[in-house]
Amino acid sequence: MPQRSYSSGTGGECVEVTVDLPGLVPVRDSKNPHGPALVFTVEAWSAFVGVL
Repeated sequence: MPQRSYSSGTGGECVEVTVDLPGLVPVRDSKNPHGPALVFTVEAWSAFVGVL
C-alpha cells in the first residue's frame, strides 16, 4: 500500500499514513510498523489535519 511518513524533524513524533483505502485513513507510528493503527474516516482525518 502506498504510504506517506511525516515527522516533527526532531525524530520523536513520526506517523505513517496509508493513502489508498477508499473512505478510510489508517495512521500508525512509523517507528513501530507492526503495531496498531488508528483508522479515521476521510472526513475526520481532513478535519484533524485542517486544524494543524
